[in-house]
Amino acid sequence: MTIRSVSRARVLVPVCLLVAAGAVVAVLQERSGGVGSSPRMSVVVSDTTSSVPAVATATPAVTPVAVPTASALGADAALRSAVDGAGGTVSVAIADLGTGRSLTYGGSGHGFATASIVKVDILSALLLQAQDDGTRLTDSQRDLAATMIENSDNDAATALWDAIGGETGLNSANARFGLTSTEAGEGGYWGLTSSTADDQLRLLRQVFTGESLLTPVSRAYVQELLDQVEDDQRWGVGAAASNGGFTVKNGWLPRDTDDLWVMNSIGRVERDGHELLIAVVSDGNPSEAEGTALVESVARSAAEALEGA
Repeated sequence: MTIRSVSRARVLVPVCLLVAAGAVVAVLQERSGGVGSSPRMSVVVSDTTSSVPAVATATPAVTPVAVPTASALGADAALRSAVDGAGGTVSVAIADLGTGRSLTYGGSGHGFATASIVKVDILSALLLQAQDDGTRLTDSQRDLAATMIENSDNDAATALWDAIGGETGLNSANARFGLTSTEAGEGGYWGLTSSTADDQLRLLRQVFTGESLLTPVSRAYVQELLDQVEDDQRWGVGAAASNGGFTVKNGWLPRDTDDLWVMNSIGRVERDGHELLIAVVSDGNPSEAEGTALVESVARSAAEALEGA
């Protein structure tokens, strides 16, 4: 389907890295690229299993300062390099479900058009509504859901979008899911739903973890469909997998106002014995191929950076 875009993306470039005990916090500012103010970018790596504060309080005594290892510095440099090479704007959010560590890298306040990754959100909202009503999806809805997720069929998505009540239904479900920076597309343009990498990671937690409003049965159903996405759509965050184990939903959209591409990928990845949730969102890509390469490079680099933190 053809979806009209709103604005042209800009490139965000990181410049500095600050290190504190127990966590690594990098604040990266955009290089001057034009007139007017620009959003800032940040990287935050945290270990939620640790009791050490993310930023240590200054004390009169001289205390040791944690220094990143060479491998950590190299991983961070790879992530910066991947983002610096973007033709537009890109953001990534990643979490290790085993260690509790997470990393967010991207443009603060920048909303990305979801394109077809919103189909996971639509299905999650449909399942939540069915749970509320104490009902199950009809055979017709299950057929539509399978086609929407596995084949990324737009007509099926429109039918289920209408079934959940369109933008009102999606916004209501997302408020309950904790997606605070996601706004449903208006006028039936579900592909222009605006979101962030952080919010997409929150949605993945609803699908893949017990910290969810969705029942185990509902979660297993979404996971099963994501695991059966057709082969030519299995690009994206799966590039970070070490053994080929991943489930994914991608979204791609050429904007008809400037011919630039939205390229997004969300999913679960198995990497060196770890289970990772990764969301990469981007816009302003010169081509579909370049956007795909960007998403995969950022996913790999983010996984390496999280390992080295």
